[in-house]
Amino acid sequence: MIKRLVSSTIEPNTYDNNGRCDAHHPILAAIDLGTNSCRLLVASVNIAGLKKSFFRHRPNLNGWKIVDSFAKIVRLGEGLHKTGELSEEAMTRAIEALRICRKKIDFHGATSIRAVATEACRRATNGHVLVERAMTELGLNIEIIDSEEEARLALTGCAAILNPKTPYAVVFDIGGGSTEAIWLRINETGRKRPGYPVPFEVIDSVSLPYGVVTVSESYAQFASSPEVHESVRAHVRDEINRFVAKNEIKKYIDNSQVQLIGSSGTVTTLAAVKMGLLRYERRAIDGLFIKTEELKEISQKILFMTQRERVQHPCIGGGRADLVIVGSAILEGICDAIHIEELRVADRGVREGILSELLVDMHKKY
Repeated sequence: MIKRLVSSTIEPNTYDNNGRCDAHHPILAAIDLGTNSCRLLVASVNIAGLKKSFFRHRPNLNGWKIVDSFAKIVRLGEGLHKTGELSEEAMTRAIEALRICRKKIDFHGATSIRAVATEACRRATNGHVLVERAMTELGLNIEIIDSEEEARLALTGCAAILNPKTPYAVVFDIGGGSTEAIWLRINETGRKRPGYPVPFEVIDSVSLPYGVVTVSESYAQFASSPEVHESVRAHVRDEINRFVAKNEIKKYIDNSQVQLIGSSGTVTTLAAVKMGLLRYERRAIDGLFIKTEELKEISQKILFMTQRERVQHPCIGGGRADLVIVGSAILEGICDAIHIEELRVADRGVREGILSELLVDMHKKY
């Protein structure tokens, strides 16, 4: 179980390209190499602004800002469930994405970097080969983290959108290789941490062996069928029901004491479809409240689209056309088990959690 008390400094302003790197404006970079995608965030820190604003209720945006970002679907876990290894093709895709990350890091002159790999590299017997290639070819030190550390970083990244007036929360993340659910308590008497002081403590967590890539590959061409969708939904519902019962979460839900936070490409994609966006816009989605019944309706709508309709949809596209079906089934299973009327969407996670902790280190250093 995760026991560390955490909170987040991440409340991004905008993604632009005005980063400056000097003694007063160091650059931070965070890389999250997951089962499905590779993601990068680069932030510029204004040391003077950071020192002045670090313990305010909302951090002064003059203290730091996101100056660059990157995300690319690499499907690192492709074929992993069959062979137990990362394929050469998957590793090559990951290295090429990491090469772009390296170029962006060098362009901005980042001095503090943390790069992590998650479920695919954890499960693969040859995950170390990718780590060695990244170091040899790109000079990037990739750290393979365990599921507890992954959940902790994701929580740290999402903490900025927790409601401090609601005493409990369930936070979930539907990944490429697994799905995490975390049960936490808002700690009103806890020590306020730098940046965005919503202290909380994790009560319990569970990692389910259901991810959009691994499940899609397990069912192959049948992964988009209504029958598989219902089967995955039922399995996830049963797993989460056990988690709910173990922690007696229902009694807190019945007393309106629980908030539900969803962090994943599945959740943000369904929210974007619901909003009718002509293209995905992070500002419109991150922090959005949406009814769980509406999410289920959108899930069913996408399920019965043709593959072509999904590929051509501006908020789905070819990269997610098949994966979003499995992700939607997992999401519906979670919402079936956790009867909360409204969910808050988090377009944030491990990258933001890494940046949060790099900011804390930077504050201590200066």
